[in-house]
Amino acid sequence: MIPPLAAEPMFFIGNFAVTNTMINAWVAVVFFIVVALMISRKRADVPRGLQNVVEWLLEAGLNFAESVTGNREQAKRFFPLAMTIFLFVLFSNWLGLLPGTGSIGVFQLNHGEVELIPLLRPASSDLNLTLAMASFSILMTHLFGVFAIGVWRHANKFVNIRGVVHALSKGPMAIVVALIEFLVGLIELVGEAAKTLSLSLRLFGNVFAGEVLLTVLSGMLAFGLPIPVYFLELLVGVIQAMVFAVLVLAFAAVATMEPHGDAETVH
Repeated sequence: MIPPLAAEPMFFIGNFAVTNTMINAWVAVVFFIVVALMISRKRADVPRGLQNVVEWLLEAGLNFAESVTGNREQAKRFFPLAMTIFLFVLFSNWLGLLPGTGSIGVFQLNHGEVELIPLLRPASSDLNLTLAMASFSILMTHLFGVFAIGVWRHANKFVNIRGVVHALSKGPMAIVVALIEFLVGLIELVGEAAKTLSLSLRLFGNVFAGEVLLTVLSGMLAFGLPIPVYFLELLVGVIQAMVFAVLVLAFAAVATMEPHGDAETVH
């Protein structure tokens, strides 16, 4: 059976539906909490074992973030958000490839037919999750921009009232240019919504498509045929996590830039 677009509820807490994708997401969150507790309790000045692996991963991630932003201080500022997203998306994507995900569940009566409702389903195959992550990420980039250059200057990137006011004393041509910049700023507001949709739909589409492909191939031939696709999905999981994190870094770097024409420099 082809997996449905919407995540299936497994049980309810009051009126709150707990879906199978939510369970997968909670497993990922619990995993990282356990790893963090293990490292914090056995932290040493000379890292060994798990601590050494985590420190190497964080250092490599910070260096990569610096290569994207071009600035070490900016990389340190954006790194916690970008690395958290990368690790969560990567782990949840790979978790969805474990045997039993999508095939172990409970049978329920749905529209007069008995269907298997999987207990676990890839977290990123739920558009609600990807949309929430994308919305939070874009909101954080704006907060970075506000803290870096101030509320007024950041707002003027989208609603350039200051430019229109200043142009009133500079003649008709300056007013026309200011009005054009004002309209361009409004288009940028639409672009922020497009960023959110792009981030969420890209991740959701790739993960959901992989889930459908594996389901179809497993239905055709359960042994052998899906194996190459599993390796491909492992690679796709890395690429999608990296793309999401890199775009968040890029959006944050752009958000902290001074508005066009501002002579002041961001430090």
